[in-house]
Amino acid sequence: MSDPIKNRYEFVILFDVENGNPNGDPDAGNMPRVDAETGLGLVTDVCLKRKIRNYIETVKEDAAGYRIYVKDGVPLNRSDAEAYAALDVTDKTIKDKKKNDPDLDRKIRDWMCANFYDIRTFGAVMTTFVKSALNCGQVRGPVQLGFARSVEPIVPQEVTITRVAITTEADAEKKGTEMGRKYIVPYGLYRCEGYISANLARKTTGFSEEDLALLWQAILNMFEHDHSAARGKMAVRDLIVFKHNSELGCAPAWKLFEAVQVNRKDQIAGAPARSYQDYEIVVDETALPDGVTCTRMG
Repeated sequence: MSDPIKNRYEFVILFDVENGNPNGDPDAGNMPRVDAETGLGLVTDVCLKRKIRNYIETVKEDAAGYRIYVKDGVPLNRSDAEAYAALDVTDKTIKDKKKNDPDLDRKIRDWMCANFYDIRTFGAVMTTFVKSALNCGQVRGPVQLGFARSVEPIVPQEVTITRVAITTEADAEKKGTEMGRKYIVPYGLYRCEGYISANLARKTTGFSEEDLALLWQAILNMFEHDHSAARGKMAVRDLIVFKHNSELGCAPAWKLFEAVQVNRKDQIAGAPARSYQDYEIVVDETALPDGVTCTRMG
């Protein structure tokens, strides 16, 4: 792998949804997540990381160094066992190996980071190593995302649907159709803020410039291979990246995020937004501190 990144970054992702459900809440009948106090829509960081992982898995197809640790249908212990096998360790011999090799924790962590892109990026909790009292079970990744929040309040709508396919023979004798419901957001523009620590990349995971370029690519395309009936028209509209000229950074993240303003364009008072063109995205680059540059990748 190449050298770790040397610059701190913050970034803002703007994505929208039209007649879809960006992130259903299983505790609320899969209704789109909403902040009860403000009415603003929410999308969890876990949801967005899943999209990024899926994109990496799609384009890299388990290439060496770019495998995905947290993936559907693969127990985490199976991947953990590969690290044990690579370092000639088993559950029974781990304690003795640890006594004889004080660097064993670091070697296991480095092996996992080198082989799994999402550990190198987001970090991971690896229960196998935690149970073995190893110091590498919890890896803090350099890339972190916050919850995405809609720019304006959303009004989830419940749509009643019918289907002609009947589940059982008994039901077929009684009725010709079945009823169902689904939730949609007619339109919503969401904003997510993220952070990249060059310090953690150097000290812990080795997240590199090549990894960073792939991350930007994954963010820009994370909905392009995830279309479904619930997410038919979702897209990343803008990716605004702030780059510091040092490892630890030149300014607090909040100052940079405040430089990005999302404003409604002049239109009929009270009319709800129904497209991305209803908004204007403004980045006040004159407010950026010395040592910070801004790039728009959308």
